[in-house]
Amino acid sequence: MQSKTSIRAQVGTLIFATSAIQLGIGFFNTFIALRVALEFDAAVAGLVLSSYFAGFTAGAYFCTRIIVRYGHIRGYAAFAGMVVAATALMPILVEPVPWLVSRTFIGFGCAGLFVTAESWLNAKAASSQRGRVFSIYMVGLFVALAFGQLLIGRVDLDAETGFSIVVALFAAALVLVSTTRAEQPQSAVIAYLPLGKLSRAAPVAVAGVTLSGLIAAAFYALIPIWMQDQAMSGGTIGVFMLTAVLGGLAFQVPVGSLSDRIDRRTMLVILGIGLAVASFGLLLLLPRSLRVVLPLAALFGGFMSSLYPICIAHAHERMPADQVVAVSGRLILANGLGSVIGPLVGMPLMERFGIDGVFYLMAAAALLLAGFAARRRRITESPPHLDRTFTILTPQPTPQAHDPAGATTHDPAGGTAHDPAGGTAHDPADGAALDPAARDPAEVAEPPREQA
Repeated sequence: MQSKTSIRAQVGTLIFATSAIQLGIGFFNTFIALRVALEFDAAVAGLVLSSYFAGFTAGAYFCTRIIVRYGHIRGYAAFAGMVVAATALMPILVEPVPWLVSRTFIGFGCAGLFVTAESWLNAKAASSQRGRVFSIYMVGLFVALAFGQLLIGRVDLDAETGFSIVVALFAAALVLVSTTRAEQPQSAVIAYLPLGKLSRAAPVAVAGVTLSGLIAAAFYALIPIWMQDQAMSGGTIGVFMLTAVLGGLAFQVPVGSLSDRIDRRTMLVILGIGLAVASFGLLLLLPRSLRVVLPLAALFGGFMSSLYPICIAHAHERMPADQVVAVSGRLILANGLGSVIGPLVGMPLMERFGIDGVFYLMAAAALLLAGFAARRRRITESPPHLDRTFTILTPQPTPQAHDPAGATTHDPAGGTAHDPAGGTAHDPADGAALDPAARDPAEVAEPPREQA
């Protein structure tokens, strides 16, 4: 039996390695958004930016099979190697098709890395410490993502330095994990859940994660491009994006706590309206001084990053506890589809209407979600809140849904718990949902709930 010191060392290694990866992702997604605008026209740039989210969605769908077949260590090495190889090729082959293909593989590899790390953490963390472990993990990701934005002002966009930084960070994470002595988690099989069934059971959640993906992807991919076109410095762009990330971090706990006290659909109405108001505010204030814009950027980031975790919590209230992993897998699929659409629709709008088009798109999506949630709130009853811990989540230009229960399970459809475009949801308590003995009998015998 492994000692507590050994387990802590293994967990610490995984958290440190994955934070390094998040640092690379946070930097690279903003860097590539700026670089692609220098290389290609608007239509091609939109395709290249969307290809990352398409790859991430595909990775979230299929990577569980790879992990189950080859194990966590070899799976982690394969996914990291995929990202390193694809990133190294980009400065060599500066053409639309090679970049589109490379970004797709990078997205696939990143999804695999996060699912591998989170499932590994879930297997190693004791039930009594799982919440603390994942809270530390999520804070590490948030801090790494924030610092990644600050690197933007320190690199030359026309040089290969940015690509080299990403390669170095992913290679370092690969070395750390490949040399660990951690044991391989065991795998189990869970039931398949059609997306249509989830959409009928929790339509607000499915619509919410899709629109959340669209909004977050449009923001992280297109706002830096516009700011660069306005001749803003890399440092200014980095500070603006950093502020939005930190705003998302600041909103997680208070919004999550409030959503435990009221109908989560009401919370989505509030967040949707708040996000639309912040969008219009930024539309009026940009490109003024940072002191005027940054408070609104923090509010925007807070509202945006809170949509996804609230939708995740609402969906789990509508579905049986033994389907928690499958539910997360389908929600990440819906979120990924929205993430692909965001840059594809937003880039032509920005080309024609300037930044106004992008903010109108994000505001319209937020108001659409608020209106749909309000309508469903009026015609259906509120579900009972489940007793689950709400912990800090991470925003992604690829929002993520962190479901530790996905740790050592395999969904035949490849569903995972990681969200590519914006804020994320993590429920440490969900890990016990797969073990009938670990669940409350009342929860197992939970009566059918009215659709929301």
